[in-house]
Amino acid sequence: MPYDATKMADWQICEAAENHMKSIWQLQEELGLTKEEIIPYGKIGRVNFPKIMERLKDKPDGKYIEVTAITPTPLGEGKTTTTMGLLEGLGKRGKNVGGAIRQPSGGPTMNVKGSAAGGGNAQVIPLTEFSLGLTGDINNIMNAHNLAMVALTSRMQHERNYTDIELAKRDLHRLSIDPSNVQIGWILDFCAQSLRNIVIGLGSGKLNGFTMQSRFDIAVSSELMAILSIARDLKDLREMVGKITVAYDVRGNPVTTEDLEVAGAMTAFMRESINPTLLQTIEGQPVLVHAGPFANIAIGQSSIIADRVGLKLFDYHITESGFAADIGFEKFWNVKCRISGLKPNVSVITATIRALKMHGGGPRVAPGLPMADEYRTEDLALLERGIPNLLHHIQTVKMSGMKPVVCINRFSTDTREEIALVRRFAEAEGARVAVSEHWLKGGDGALELADAVIDACEEKTDFQFLYPLEMSLKERVQLIAKTVYGADSVLWIPDAEAKLDKLEADPEKKDYFTMMVKTHLSLSHDPDLKGVPKGWRLPVRDILVFTGARFLCPVTGSISLMPGTGSDPSFRRIDVDTETGKITGLF
Repeated sequence: MPYDATKMADWQICEAAENHMKSIWQLQEELGLTKEEIIPYGKIGRVNFPKIMERLKDKPDGKYIEVTAITPTPLGEGKTTTTMGLLEGLGKRGKNVGGAIRQPSGGPTMNVKGSAAGGGNAQVIPLTEFSLGLTGDINNIMNAHNLAMVALTSRMQHERNYTDIELAKRDLHRLSIDPSNVQIGWILDFCAQSLRNIVIGLGSGKLNGFTMQSRFDIAVSSELMAILSIARDLKDLREMVGKITVAYDVRGNPVTTEDLEVAGAMTAFMRESINPTLLQTIEGQPVLVHAGPFANIAIGQSSIIADRVGLKLFDYHITESGFAADIGFEKFWNVKCRISGLKPNVSVITATIRALKMHGGGPRVAPGLPMADEYRTEDLALLERGIPNLLHHIQTVKMSGMKPVVCINRFSTDTREEIALVRRFAEAEGARVAVSEHWLKGGDGALELADAVIDACEEKTDFQFLYPLEMSLKERVQLIAKTVYGADSVLWIPDAEAKLDKLEADPEKKDYFTMMVKTHLSLSHDPDLKGVPKGWRLPVRDILVFTGARFLCPVTGSISLMPGTGSDPSFRRIDVDTETGKITGLF
């Protein structure tokens, strides 16, 4: 029986469910894994990716299902909750099903967003381990990334203090690093706005480092996290780590981690991180948790490794993309699938009546604000005005050659007439539609969704990318802006256009992947423009270059690599029961 989600907090449901959850060894037996293919870590563990793939290399892949969403409110529309609910629903139908999601960052967990475990009766457990470090991947990435900064800053200090002859005695040659052209900063897995811009190396004397401006970014925005999400194996990971550009020298040449002779040590920190962690839903379906790249500026997906393992282990493998279809699905479609070579069977678009009403012109929705009456009572006119946002995302998914399934994530205040209105418009646009109450009822509430996905997986698709890699970066950005975002055109800010010209003239970057940087709160670059904005241009103000991951990232609007902590963060409500040691207050 599901837990009473109307009376219990998410952490209380998880705590109750964890009393009955399967052990790592029970999951191992159910999945048909050998004991050597499990790496235990407390009461959870990793799966041994190389061993599993070697043993199952000839086994056909299962069905590949992606979960995305409409443009969300700042509260989110339950994409992870839908992923967990679909896993549970397919489990209720007797299917061999599993999934892959990203590891949550400590920044949102301790801020206002929560740990991204899902909600109600559709969550991943154990919640405490999931939310507080898991098996150490983010910590490994922080150590590896910050080691690169240690290598850089110490090298700069030594080159300042020693002559070429003295450097040679220490088996070093002069890299002539330009302190005004350092590409990365330090990372920390919290939202800390006071660290966005800092000065390091203060103090008198030669031994206190090199004085220069620097910064902290949130850990999941590190290029190392992006690399973990797209690496195919440890060898691939090592090669990409060595190509990361840390800075440029005074002549404008890149200085890489390989130049600093630190790439090997960085990879050593990450050697175990290529193996996904194995968790489970409240109802016991296996969930692989691996990587957690920032969706606004990076790929925003769980790893290719997790999907490759999942497709071998499960008949139905579900993977989740960060944010809405304009960001998450577009990157899944044109970057992740291109790198992995995997072709999905269906995409599920998560939608809520609440978000559609907001896109229709409803009152502001924000954490900490009471929900306006318009969102709690029937208003068909307001809802109909917001439906174009859903239709736009349906059209985006259809461009890939797939027919999407729209999941109406039902809230208790949604009326039959409102649901019927959304269903009518979505079906007319060519989507399957399912109403799901997984938050309230778990797998029993997701049976309609499960049946729609099973049916969609049997439909033949003609999956194709939006653009060929031979297309120039400028043309790709124009195409994405017009067809996926709905912009009239692209406005290149002069500095960004000069950088564009330089990058397009570089033959080594012709086949780099295009990773758009944009707000998730609007189809446009402006988070305040809701619905389907018309008559606007997409401004590109910069292009970030990730030479390890091979990403060119056109930056639109204002995106910070270090979010800030709000005035009412969740850490105010998290505590430890000193009698039992259990964590309370997570969500």
